[in-house]
Amino acid sequence: MAGTLASRAIKPLIGAEVLADKAALLGGEHAAEIRELLEARGVLVFPGTHFDDAEHIMFTGTLGAYEPDKPDGEVTPISIDPDGGSSAQYTRASFFWHFDGYFNQVPVLASIMRPLVLSETGGETEFCNTYAAWEELPEARKAQLEGLRAVHALAAAQLAVEPEPDYATFQQWQGVKSNVLPLVWRHRSGRKSLVIGNTAVGIVGMDPLESLELLVFLRDWATQERFTYSHGWSPGDLVMWDNTGTLHRATPYPPESGRRMARTKLAGEEPFT
Repeated sequence: MAGTLASRAIKPLIGAEVLADKAALLGGEHAAEIRELLEARGVLVFPGTHFDDAEHIMFTGTLGAYEPDKPDGEVTPISIDPDGGSSAQYTRASFFWHFDGYFNQVPVLASIMRPLVLSETGGETEFCNTYAAWEELPEARKAQLEGLRAVHALAAAQLAVEPEPDYATFQQWQGVKSNVLPLVWRHRSGRKSLVIGNTAVGIVGMDPLESLELLVFLRDWATQERFTYSHGWSPGDLVMWDNTGTLHRATPYPPESGRRMARTKLAGEEPFT
């Protein structure tokens, strides 16, 4: 039945905790309400679900098209453990504010993650609401941003992790597709969000230092306390975030801690405009 989803706001401008029966979640009974709440709150926390991989995928499929990263369709493991392979190097950039799928014209709609192994220190996941950040900007600043476009590239994210790469490494980063995206995204709903993060290289047509200054300002503005939520993970948690209207990052934790997460994604449904 519509309107039966129990939830409570975590902070005034971001986050909601959802209290729902596991069977109802897996059966898709609250799917429409969950999607509506996600767009409104940016981040949803489902405590005590204790999903396994199959349930994680099943729940994802109730909300839209499941977009696996792996050909076998399994959930994606997330770790910075060096023993986990070459992807761990790139995953270290997740310590900085970012969104997923900047290289696609239709970015990932949402990510859904649960913990498998937790670190004893660090490893929280932080989120900021880029809808709210836009809406709270002064009108003069909004006018400045309208129509601007920024270049996004893997190299920008990786330079935060490895500031002085050798040329061969930099060329490898350059092999990953870059993209030019609007700084302000007007969504089909009519709402707008900021498109920023650690993949932003610079703003098209702007002096490099002025461009960098503006990007730093916007990141600092969007990640102030009133727009952010930090989730301290507990076993059994499931957290879902709107990738089209939030940024996220992990707080630092030791690579050898064994911290490992499992993630699924909902396929994008709306192109950048």
